[in-house]
Amino acid sequence: MKLHEILTGIDVSGQFDGETEITDIAYDSRKAKSGVLFVCLTGVRADGHLFAKSAYDNGCRVFLCEKEIGLPDDAQVITCDDTRAALAKASCNLFRHPSREIAVIGITGTKGKTTVAHIIKQVLDQAGIMTGIIGTVGAGYGDVTLPTVNTTPESYELQKMFRQMADAGCKACAVEVSSLGLKAHRVDGTTFKIGIFTNLYPDHIGTNEHESFEEYAYWKKQLFPLCENAIVNLDDEYSNQMLEGFKGKVLSYGYGEKADLRLLGTEKVRVSNILAVRFSYQYKGNTYYDLISLPGDINAMNALAAVAAAEFMGVPNTALGDSLAHVFVKGRGEVIDTGRDFSIIIDYAHNGVSLMSIIETARAYEHNRIIALYGSVGGRTEIRRRELGLVSGKMCDFTIITSDDPDFEDPEKIMDDIAAAVEEAGGQYVKIADRAKAIEYAVSIAEPHDIFIFAGKGHEQFMKIKGEKVPFSEREEIRKALNK
Repeated sequence: MKLHEILTGIDVSGQFDGETEITDIAYDSRKAKSGVLFVCLTGVRADGHLFAKSAYDNGCRVFLCEKEIGLPDDAQVITCDDTRAALAKASCNLFRHPSREIAVIGITGTKGKTTVAHIIKQVLDQAGIMTGIIGTVGAGYGDVTLPTVNTTPESYELQKMFRQMADAGCKACAVEVSSLGLKAHRVDGTTFKIGIFTNLYPDHIGTNEHESFEEYAYWKKQLFPLCENAIVNLDDEYSNQMLEGFKGKVLSYGYGEKADLRLLGTEKVRVSNILAVRFSYQYKGNTYYDLISLPGDINAMNALAAVAAAEFMGVPNTALGDSLAHVFVKGRGEVIDTGRDFSIIIDYAHNGVSLMSIIETARAYEHNRIIALYGSVGGRTEIRRRELGLVSGKMCDFTIITSDDPDFEDPEKIMDDIAAAVEEAGGQYVKIADRAKAIEYAVSIAEPHDIFIFAGKGHEQFMKIKGEKVPFSEREEIRKALNK
């Protein structure tokens, strides 16, 4: 593609040859070479401008930057005001605007993004609409898995994934759109058929994130100017703020009478070891009854967001029942079929608030004992360990304290910190540093109608130990324990 085509829509200056052939874009100097446009990004930890010379030494001769980079005269140096915004537009151009070829569904909010994205993917796939997914748990379509680093990938990777999906025959893609992704211009230039707002709570506020809750809310709102249609949780007090100035079609969901999809009621359902929710809702004067195979009332709300998305995609409500009854989300309230009369929930909960939430979800079901199994990461704030211990000590019948990414810190020290808080809350516990053995122990003490919460690892397939990512699968260890 010609350089002038790559730069379409970007306000630039400098001496350059617009007919220069560009084969790719890079913002990592190690990937820059002849024929590649190197974009100098200013990040939180590193300034890409400092690596321009390295890219030059690798053979790269075309650079997009915000300031002087001091390269030899044979380098074409192009300047702009914001290289992150420019990278997004250039990536859209390079990959021929793939979001115009598939229905991109963006989900933003503090909680529920991952779950809503997965429900949407699974119901649309079931309806015959091949759908990709990009988010916290990873990215992919069909049997293809694509690697990701951030919840919302950098704009270059995002557009590349969209192009792969479009070329593979995908008709839609559900994308988790984080506030930090919006702030970093990662979705700029993307055409969203649907934008979904789940809820808003204080989060991601602090160093290298957002300066205030107001700024956090502002960036969440920036998804909707990119959208043709919108879906909002009308029960959330910030739903109107999210839609200020929005001109497209809106579908709302929630308990309130004004909601287009009005949730009427929920019922906790426990079939053997599977925890689910049966719910009813009204839409256009009709009442519908469905069951979602995820625990907790919040997943009835998440299901309604997906039902609204399916409506925009032309999939009737009556076609969704079977797919909703079989959805699952790795590591997010994921109920494992143990084949026995006790239940195991795998959840990514790794702080006091999230652990409290999943315990409250579990406690709402008929149960014998609630038992939590978790650890805490090494080298991080120790207050999180105290929060976790106080929550499980107070709310659980028993706590199994184990490892969770100890990295360079002594696992015994981490467990002792948690144990002190469990004791303070009056709880009972056992410490088993080896997480696989802790899981085996949990299965060995299971009684009928016990509910186990395995928290912290969620969807992750590794454990950080002394600077290395050691393969570890919670699901595989559960399977091994169940088969012993």
